[in-house]
Amino acid sequence: MNSLLSHRLRPQPTLSIEEDNLIRKLLISHDPDGRRLDSEQLVCAMENIMCYATTSELQVSDIYRDPLTIDNDSNIEVFGSKEPLGHTIYKLSHEILCKCSGEGDLHSRTMTMFDLLRNYKWDAKVVLVLAAFAVSYGEFWLIMQLYPQNPLAVLVAMLKQLPSNMNALKPRFKAISLVFRTMVDVTKCIIKFEGLPIRHLKLDDENISTTKSKIFIAAYWITRSTLICSSHIKDLIAFKPEQNVAVYRYSNSTTIATWELSSLVYRLSSMCSRLKQHVDACDQLTEEKMHEKILEVLQESHADNQEVLRMLFALKNDFPLKNCSTQAKLGVSDLKDKVVILLLSKPEILPLEELFLLIHQTYDHPDNKKLEGSYEIVWIPISFSDTWTEDEEISFEFLSSSLPWYSVRKPKLLDSAVIKFIKEDLNFKDKPIMVVLDSNGMVTNLNALDMVVVWGARGYPFSVLKEIELWEEEKWTLKLMIEEINPLFTKYAEEGKTICLYGSSNLDWIREFNAKMQEIISKDLQVELVYVGEKNPNEKVRNILGIIHEEMHSSLLSFAEIQFFWFRLESMRKSILQLGEIADDHILKRCQPCWMMMKTTTVGLYSEKGHCQTLLGFKDTRSWNA
Repeated sequence: MNSLLSHRLRPQPTLSIEEDNLIRKLLISHDPDGRRLDSEQLVCAMENIMCYATTSELQVSDIYRDPLTIDNDSNIEVFGSKEPLGHTIYKLSHEILCKCSGEGDLHSRTMTMFDLLRNYKWDAKVVLVLAAFAVSYGEFWLIMQLYPQNPLAVLVAMLKQLPSNMNALKPRFKAISLVFRTMVDVTKCIIKFEGLPIRHLKLDDENISTTKSKIFIAAYWITRSTLICSSHIKDLIAFKPEQNVAVYRYSNSTTIATWELSSLVYRLSSMCSRLKQHVDACDQLTEEKMHEKILEVLQESHADNQEVLRMLFALKNDFPLKNCSTQAKLGVSDLKDKVVILLLSKPEILPLEELFLLIHQTYDHPDNKKLEGSYEIVWIPISFSDTWTEDEEISFEFLSSSLPWYSVRKPKLLDSAVIKFIKEDLNFKDKPIMVVLDSNGMVTNLNALDMVVVWGARGYPFSVLKEIELWEEEKWTLKLMIEEINPLFTKYAEEGKTICLYGSSNLDWIREFNAKMQEIISKDLQVELVYVGEKNPNEKVRNILGIIHEEMHSSLLSFAEIQFFWFRLESMRKSILQLGEIADDHILKRCQPCWMMMKTTTVGLYSEKGHCQTLLGFKDTRSWNA
């Protein structure tokens, strides 16, 4: 607080004397102790309350509430406070009702609210005040919407002496609602500014200083406006039905009240417009600096990965991650001294069949138990829309509750500079990639996805050097191609049996090939036939599987296993190509069968010696025993 106070005590030429004195008093009452809450989520909940409160002409049963929104609103988080959020809001709500028309002038009553909120950041102060007002306002309208159909609502309304006819009061409630919406707009500007990573970048910009001053004044006027609106509601509730409606509606007091509310809307709207310009300018400045800072941090040497991970995830939240299996909140400290694989993707990640294989190659891989605790996968879903769509949110909620990895808890809140870094510097375009950070936070592989699909946990620590090492050691065998896809064929490979993989979507060719193969097999050539469809298998391949099952004697992979097969084969191809000039020529030559298997109609023969021939025709079988 002291450094901030001393900063603000310097003369500010853009401020009036009254504003400067006000800021001094506000800063004296400002003593944050680390308490934080999800201000953006709480604002969303308030907007929902006000939306349904003002929809008084609808029956409660007619109002649709998205279950996902209800769940999000019910999990608003508070950090650093022993007092539950509900208790804090209740106390503030009670204080507002007492202070809105209590003793003392309005300014003194407003400053009392800041004394109560002294331990919170500026965005939390205004959001909590608005939440307290929204709760009281919502409770009032809940009773009025249920009245007179619900006997309980009738009795509560009677005890509270609430007016039975609201028609005469609608104009004033409409004005109050407009004030609230304007306060929310200003609050969103404050939340955006408070979320900027200014302290991490050590910026000393004049616009930032000016914006802070405007934030302090805006917080004051939001709190003051809340007391004014509460006072108006209190007056309206006290309206007696026996009063003459016409006299009441057009009385001098009503005219004055309407003018006061309109003046508030004008003041707050002007304040919001100016503040938004300043906040947007600060946002642009910090995004540029933040991007530079991320690149700088990644190029430096570190004792561990904590500074890098904090820059990426933890500037706004101490618990930015979660364990998808347990839903436990995690901090970046949970990743200390571990290899971290950043899985960057759209919210839907991969088609389910490919996703299952990826999970199998990591979480379910036999080698994974040996490496338990050595590495973690962190899923970072990135939307390419300006705002997340409903489908993207549903996909994220489902997958982040189902995957065996870690995930960013609130990907929508990732810093814009981090998103820019991911898209531009990590080259994330459209397809999923896996970026590997070693235990010191250094990038060791810009895309290990294909490596993980091919070798799974065997690829640890998933660096480019490890990928080259694996290809140099690997022989092009049947086991490599179908490992972990089907237990039966893995068994064939281990027993050294000769297996013929064939693929096509041409049914006539398949029938001709199988007939020819049966002639060969009858001559005591022991060959297992396995149909693998074709690259990008479709419904035609699925139908052919049924025909082969009925008419021929080939061993079968399921349709899902065929998809796995081609996904893995494609990953092998991309893994080699990605290594480019780094890989030796002999590695590229060794993988030539992989290239040939991509042909539309192909036959691959695999013997117990690990020898492979890829044949585009099958009539010359003399070399098959070579």
